[in-house]
Amino acid sequence: MLKKIKNVFVNGVLSQNPTFRLVLGMCPTLAVTTTLINGVGMGLATTFVLVFSNMLVSMLKNIIPDKIRIPAFIIIIASFVTIVEMVMNKFTPDLYESLGVFIPLIVVNCIIFARAEAFASVNTVYESVFDGLGMGIGFTLSLGLISFLRELLSAGTVLGVSVIGDWFPKIAIFGLPAGGFLMLGLLMAGFNAIFKVIDKKKKVKA
Repeated sequence: MLKKIKNVFVNGVLSQNPTFRLVLGMCPTLAVTTTLINGVGMGLATTFVLVFSNMLVSMLKNIIPDKIRIPAFIIIIASFVTIVEMVMNKFTPDLYESLGVFIPLIVVNCIIFARAEAFASVNTVYESVFDGLGMGIGFTLSLGLISFLRELLSAGTVLGVSVIGDWFPKIAIFGLPAGGFLMLGLLMAGFNAIFKVIDKKKKVKA
C-alpha cells in the first residue's frame, strides 16, 4: 500500500508531470508565469483544489449516479476554488489581483478534472489525496521553474529583487506571451530528453 502511494505521488511530480509530460493546464502555465510569485501562487492554489477535490470525489464515488457524475465533479471542484478565491482575496490581495481571472478558471483546469475522472473516481481516498498532492507539486514546481527563468531573464529579478547587475542584457521577450511559449518549449524539450535517457536505462536493466 505504501509503495503504491509513493509511486502515485512520484509519478505526479516526475514521470507524469502535468506540464512537461502530460502537457495539461497550458493556459495558466503561459499566462501567469511572468513572475515567480505568480507562478508559485497559482501552483499552490491549484494543489489545494487538486488534493481536496480528489479526496471528496473518491469519498463520494459510490454515491454519485453515473448520469450526473460530470456535473457533480464540477460542483465539487468549483466549491474548493471558491474557498481558494476567498482566502486569497482576504490574505494575499496583491497576488489575488495579479492572478485575476485565472483563479476562478481553476474550475475548468483540465489537470483537476482529469484526475477526478481518471483517478479519484476509481481509487481509494488515500491514493487520490497523494495523486492530487503529487500532481499539484509537480505543477507548482513546473510553474515555479518557468516563472523563475522568465522573470530572471526578462527583468533581472527574482521575487521582485534585482539579482543581476546592469552588465547582463535583459531579454524582454521572455516577459511577453511569446516568451512563455519559448520558455515552455525549451524546458519541455530538455525534460523529455532527460526522461528518454532514463527510460532507455530502465529498459536495459529490465
